[in-house]
Amino acid sequence: MNYIFDFDGTLVDSMPIWSQQFISVLEQNGIKCPDDFVKIITPLGNYGTAEYCTTLGVNMTAEEILEITDANLYEEYAYNIPAKEYVKEALIALKEKGHSLNVLTACPHIRLDVTLKRLGLYELFDNVWSCDDFDFTKSQPQIYTQTAERLGVSVKECIFLDDNFNALAAAKESGMTVFGVYDDTSADYKDQIAAISDKYIYDFRGLLEN
Repeated sequence: MNYIFDFDGTLVDSMPIWSQQFISVLEQNGIKCPDDFVKIITPLGNYGTAEYCTTLGVNMTAEEILEITDANLYEEYAYNIPAKEYVKEALIALKEKGHSLNVLTACPHIRLDVTLKRLGLYELFDNVWSCDDFDFTKSQPQIYTQTAERLGVSVKECIFLDDNFNALAAAKESGMTVFGVYDDTSADYKDQIAAISDKYIYDFRGLLEN
């Protein structure tokens, strides 16, 4: 089987730090953060999130917003952000069973790769992809179709894992099997995520259950 993992909130416990950078931009501009802000921005990536902030009234360009957020985020990813519980053990077990392990994330390579290497996870994956490697975001079904094509398999031979409802819904629409992954930042949407998922796990031990 071909496993395709999201990164932020799925493999690593980064969502509070990542999302807070953009929430701070809104607060500094006197803009109330929408209740569903994290749900909306998770599949958008950094540039898409910065653009979304401009639509909420931030009087800066997306590039100016990213200048503020990028430096702080790099330090956190390069040195501090941990893997979520049981991730490494589960990945090793899946790889030993002959499964293909891959990453598909909105996180840019400059933070993605350095974090996976620091945590000793990078070499476990056959492919590490950012949305920057595609013409679509994770909220669009086409990115999952293209991912399967790059793997040389059908979408029916892929399992996509994510903590975000919008990404899981798009992957499901493409024809992939989807596993929802619990994260504190998406806890309010747990029931919605579980409802569209073929399987819902609270941590990576759930991948090893028969």
